[in-house]
Amino acid sequence: MSTLPVETATGVSPATLRQLEAAIEVSLRGKAEVVRMAVVCLLARGHLLIEDVPGVGKTTLAQSLAKAVDGSFHRIQFTSDMLPSDVLGVTVWNARTEEFEFKPGPVFTNFLLADEINRTTPKTQSALLEAMNEQQVTVEGRTLTLPEPFMVIATQNPAEHHGAYPLPESQLDRFLMRLRIGYPDTESAREIIAQTDSHHGEATQCVLNGGDLAELQEAVTRVKVDPAIVDYMLAIVELTRNHDSLLLGVSPRGSQALYRATQANAILCGRGYALPDDVKTLAPKVLAHRVVAVSRSPIAARRGAFGAVASERIIEEILSQVDVPL
Repeated sequence: MSTLPVETATGVSPATLRQLEAAIEVSLRGKAEVVRMAVVCLLARGHLLIEDVPGVGKTTLAQSLAKAVDGSFHRIQFTSDMLPSDVLGVTVWNARTEEFEFKPGPVFTNFLLADEINRTTPKTQSALLEAMNEQQVTVEGRTLTLPEPFMVIATQNPAEHHGAYPLPESQLDRFLMRLRIGYPDTESAREIIAQTDSHHGEATQCVLNGGDLAELQEAVTRVKVDPAIVDYMLAIVELTRNHDSLLLGVSPRGSQALYRATQANAILCGRGYALPDDVKTLAPKVLAHRVVAVSRSPIAARRGAFGAVASERIIEEILSQVDVPL
């Protein structure tokens, strides 16, 4: 198979994609793999969930991603007293025109950082469901289309932290992948300490514009996925639904997510076709948050540290059990 001529198809060379990753890495030191997965998520038109302790660069990653592709950016700090209207917008009376008018909420942007999303109530969390799935919102009976591109980057604290509301399965299923950033290594930490006068994503340079990104996202849909690789994905998904250590398996939406992410990873590698290695690399990040591991504690099984780690290990175990297509 020949590689997809990325530069011809999109006007953006593979070297530019490397520049995109490098531009984000300037702000998020020592986390090349995290940056790469975030770019894969963007190219696949997916949403990203970052679960980690405070202060490791979750907000920096979100702002750098938006700046690198010249996208508009809004940040919502979720709290327990927020309402859906704080996300979607509200209709108010304009005394000058003597008419009601709609004031758009922060969801009307290219990149929405839902910071500490699990600190708000389920009612407010659900305000994002339609937006994430259909790229539109319904307010007072009116359906409003969101900008293109539209990406939700949500951060959440571990469930054992105080004041956290676990995200329901229906919302977790709408995130293409879940990542953990982790603490930096010593050398990266030394560089971070020296950046005391730098704000989130300030050092990130714009590499792509909206047109470039749209063409790249369209090119992703043309990446060839051999039927044998599709069968490989389906075998992995089927095992999650029949695994003794899982209470909940991967949904059909999860299968689609793995397929799209595999295509995006291929194009980021400069290929016009997917490989089994793409699936093996992405499966834990795309599937682990969609399953629920068995635990002696139902709360820990749903969203605790045990649940997150255990589900990833089970996905890795399943990968070792499924024959890799040649």
